[in-house]
Amino acid sequence: MKINNFLSLLFIPVILFSCGSSTDQAYLPKPRGFHRIEMPNHAYSDQVFKNKELKGYPYQFELASNAILVPDSSFMSEPYWVEVKYPQFDATVDISYKKLANFDSLVGYTNTSNVLTFKHNVRATAIDEYSTQTNNGYAAVMYEIEGDVPSQFQFFVTDSTKHFFRAALYFPTSTQNDSLAPLIDYVKEDMIHMMNTLKLKN
Repeated sequence: MKINNFLSLLFIPVILFSCGSSTDQAYLPKPRGFHRIEMPNHAYSDQVFKNKELKGYPYQFELASNAILVPDSSFMSEPYWVEVKYPQFDATVDISYKKLANFDSLVGYTNTSNVLTFKHNVRATAIDEYSTQTNNGYAAVMYEIEGDVPSQFQFFVTDSTKHFFRAALYFPTSTQNDSLAPLIDYVKEDMIHMMNTLKLKN
């Protein structure tokens, strides 16, 4: 009888430890999640290029209503370079522009654009390139860059004779781009609209 009592006392803690309670689960580490991001509806306007300071620009396009266009203030900036900023996403689309002097300059700017894109090869898991034509008949090349890279979508547009226009999306972080996927897709749609509404002025 004493042995039975002893064995009962011995197994009670073991049973309690193995079963536990549902509240113990709250103390286990959980995988990190990401906040759901509510996206605004897409809307566009070309009104910004009617401003006095932008009237002389050699290009115009329809800008997303929730973005702002500001002059590029970097030390490398050249005339007609601007930034399209998305304050709510902390994202920027850098826009550069070059006037073509001849066919050699077109080849040079195209090669430079390719070099800037493929610099991401170190961290990119894939770089997809697509040649297309915009709604206004210009030649365009788009690049989708996968992996933890700071720039996930880029394109350039040219009329092959006078103008070379380039745009590149940047987020301030190059980590966990999977969590940024909804934002990347959202801004990419705006950039494709920008590309298709782009008008290069004579």
